[in-house]
Amino acid sequence: MPPAPAVPAPAHAGHAPAGPLPAAAPAPAARTVPHHARSVTPYGHTHGHRAVALPPEAPVETTTRLRPVRERRTGRAIAVGVCAVLGIGLIGGAFAGVWLAAAEPGEPAEPAGYTEAKDLWHNAPVDTLFPRTLAGPGAGPGAAARTWTRIVVAPDTACTPAVLAKNLLATLRPLGCERVLRATYTDATASSVITVGLVFTRADATTQRTLGQGLTARVGADVPPALPGPGTVAARFGAKQRASWWLNAPVDLPVVVTAVSGFADGRAVDGPQPADRAMAQGRTDATAQSGLGHEAKNITVRFEQLLRTAVAPPAKEKDAR
Repeated sequence: MPPAPAVPAPAHAGHAPAGPLPAAAPAPAARTVPHHARSVTPYGHTHGHRAVALPPEAPVETTTRLRPVRERRTGRAIAVGVCAVLGIGLIGGAFAGVWLAAAEPGEPAEPAGYTEAKDLWHNAPVDTLFPRTLAGPGAGPGAAARTWTRIVVAPDTACTPAVLAKNLLATLRPLGCERVLRATYTDATASSVITVGLVFTRADATTQRTLGQGLTARVGADVPPALPGPGTVAARFGAKQRASWWLNAPVDLPVVVTAVSGFADGRAVDGPQPADRAMAQGRTDATAQSGLGHEAKNITVRFEQLLRTAVAPPAKEKDAR
């Protein structure tokens, strides 16, 4: 076999013009490929704005070197994609964390029916919000049952000092105090009267969750106004007849429920008591013994239940529809 023709040393990029690759020849004796030649890719690589021709010996070496390069590029693309997905997930998680920060573990961001409840004050019938007759099992002292009958309903009104205690009004105004609804009830013996207030707000669910914490303490001895009913047993139910009171802001409804109770005979009471104090054991005063504290506190619980039912009817009722 004649000796292979001598292969000229590759020209330095920038001094030799680019040219087509020569035809493949029998494998020559092993030799060292210059570094700049090994770095050339089949798609060309530019040094000094000129493409460098691939030497005859380079294909074996270059192809061997390119296999891991392609794998690295594939791995790099996968890594970039994974990082992008993780980055988006982390950013989304951060926003979700801010949104749910105030929620208790396992609690939804907004309770079911919360938005609908904001409009109950003008969407729900009067008899839904203030039933003509309301049962209160276990609402009296010693878990005695109570039944209340509605005797007067006031038109809905704006949040003003005439219908809200001053401190409660100051607390709710920054949240968007929407509307106040009130009605007065009497017990089955017509010996006591009690005014219930439903104060609707525009507070979001997060704010509502914190509103009830220490609300009674913030309001202090600022007692809700009474709603008298001319020509009824509540005709003389005024400021001096208020004996016990209570209020609560349920975490799942944009509303504050208030109640203030008194004697139907018009007797004046010195120093209205919050319900928890009037219900304390060992109390012997007329307010405690008549159960006015029990009625004020337990009627607020019943009205919270009524509001929940108004936005989320029981399953049997839904099936009937």
